[in-house]
Amino acid sequence: MAHLDNLIASIKDDKLRAELRAEWNKATKGRSLGLVFDRHLPESLPIPKFAVQSGDKVQVMAPQSDDPTRLDGTGVWTVAALNDGVLPVGMALLKAQEVTRQVAASRLVRTFEFGDPIFPGLRSTGRVVRGGGIEGDDGGKPFHTVITAENYHALEALLFAYEGRIDAIYIDPPYNTGARDWKYDNDYVDENDGDRHSKWLSFMEKRLLLAKRLLKPDASVLIVTIDEKEYLRLGLLLEQTFPGFKIQMISSVINPRGVVRGNEFSRSNEFVYFVWTPGMTLQAPGKAESAGERVAWETMRRRSLPGRRGGRGPGACGPNQFFAIHVDPRTGSIVGRGEPLPLDFKVSDYRPPRGTVAVFPARDDGTEMNWSLTDTAFDLRWSQGYVRAGKATPSKPQKYVIQYILGGVIEDIAAGRARVVDRAPDGSVVAEYVEDKTAMPQTQWDIPSHNAQENGTGLLRRVLPDRKFPYAKSLYAVEDALRIFVAGNKNAVVLDFFAGSGTTAHAVMRLNHGDGGRRRAICVTNNEVSVEEATQLRARHLKPGDAEWERWGICDYITKPRIEAAVTGRTPTGEPIEGEYRFVDEFPMSLGFAENVEFFTLTYEDAEMVEMGRRFSSIAPLLWLKAGATGERVDKVSGLTRANWLSDLFRGGGGCRWRRR
Repeated sequence: MAHLDNLIASIKDDKLRAELRAEWNKATKGRSLGLVFDRHLPESLPIPKFAVQSGDKVQVMAPQSDDPTRLDGTGVWTVAALNDGVLPVGMALLKAQEVTRQVAASRLVRTFEFGDPIFPGLRSTGRVVRGGGIEGDDGGKPFHTVITAENYHALEALLFAYEGRIDAIYIDPPYNTGARDWKYDNDYVDENDGDRHSKWLSFMEKRLLLAKRLLKPDASVLIVTIDEKEYLRLGLLLEQTFPGFKIQMISSVINPRGVVRGNEFSRSNEFVYFVWTPGMTLQAPGKAESAGERVAWETMRRRSLPGRRGGRGPGACGPNQFFAIHVDPRTGSIVGRGEPLPLDFKVSDYRPPRGTVAVFPARDDGTEMNWSLTDTAFDLRWSQGYVRAGKATPSKPQKYVIQYILGGVIEDIAAGRARVVDRAPDGSVVAEYVEDKTAMPQTQWDIPSHNAQENGTGLLRRVLPDRKFPYAKSLYAVEDALRIFVAGNKNAVVLDFFAGSGTTAHAVMRLNHGDGGRRRAICVTNNEVSVEEATQLRARHLKPGDAEWERWGICDYITKPRIEAAVTGRTPTGEPIEGEYRFVDEFPMSLGFAENVEFFTLTYEDAEMVEMGRRFSSIAPLLWLKAGATGERVDKVSGLTRANWLSDLFRGGGGCRWRRR
């Protein structure tokens, strides 16, 4: 673009130059550099059992089918007329642009396109209470929340209660592998779909924009896992969606043995994006050193090739980092050093003081390197006991290993985090840590506790021994990722709108158990069955909405039972969960957690009924969530008008406490 701008500017004819400039501006107006993809038509969501009225958007069930999720593929229509006395009884007139058609009203499925206004509510489907605080204000735990819903609409509903209030979001979205693992606009997307990448980006962008509104603007984090199929596109999408945020990606080993794939590299890792506000303080979760351990000594010779003698460019050393260190071979102690040597000086010509050995920094292959310290820095640290000679190797180019203590450790000693407990005969310090020292994790995670086979799928098998769920996340991997950002916030609110088996809620409860926190997890998942299960269920003449179909859905069959079992410490059959939690906080899984959880299903309410105040029981849970999800909830009111039920609800509680009636 810059070159074209220059070419246009070089045109001598003023009129031609102006006309070309105008046309060029038209062609490029509003375009920006970065990720470019087709933003597909709004996704639509069929809502079976929702009454259809004139003016509503609908889709039509496929011929000879009574399954409201099997549609005829003609897209979204608007009901132009319904039972108006002109149409045949039971028929509806549909319109889409200039096309009309008549369809039996019984075959219409009310449809919401994303972006259409909705009136959401929540219907409770159960709760688990082990954290107290229901009767009165006795300091009980707030409730974790699990919502069965299409996550886009759930995020819209959560904006009412949590806009700008979420501390952390952890999501494990569809990886878009081509294995029919996700849907766009009610259809599975497979590897033969030429638009699958742009559909995935469109799908993700809609949800990330809502997620951004939910996050605290001053201190919050978004954590997203992904694999190699979409990590490049996701990274660009995150940069465009979250300008001003810090973004870093790490690689995490989740299966050290690797998953064999024909004629491809075995997959052993996945990627994790961390997107956080500059005001967010990261907590170092891991122990670098433990109290009572000796401080580490490091090799003083530079290791990388840019640090060799005469090296140039990034990593090269200064002229005062190549000199001889004199060691007394009788005691193995350093007794001094020589002056820095010019590049053209041959070490074979160097003559150390009588009775000493000259030690130069050199690799075993003879490559001359540099020391990590300059001559003056060496003098200071040696005088303080922070440099010493180690193992003697007379046959090698470097006759002795020279070791030193890093600056960070010296700072620990100065600050009292470590202490000098003795001195060696050569005067070098013997120091140990007084307290545990933590360290930030690196960008490559190869951590045994993050093995998804053992601590994801295997752990879930102990919690739900009679049920299968593939590809569960390691509980401890999710816990570690969250700990970095919410360890110091015991009241953090954590959202997962691709909740899957419920690992995020489980991890938040683990964090609370470890430090007595009152963090809350909000989990959103649908209740879909797998492709294979859907085929088997339809063969039995079942359809979505039937009780026997719904019981096999991911939320009812896996998510809710897993979270309930984790809290109670008992499997769905009532048996104590076998085994113990490991790493950081170890205790029997059968003990469960002192936590409260409530399960909800998202409802779609009639606008007129909401306006009349006739849907209070559906709106009350959203108000309760907004107030902190603590204590008993008021689900019913009587003798109140639409104008005063809200004020009565919160009277005396400042909007933060609910009163039983």
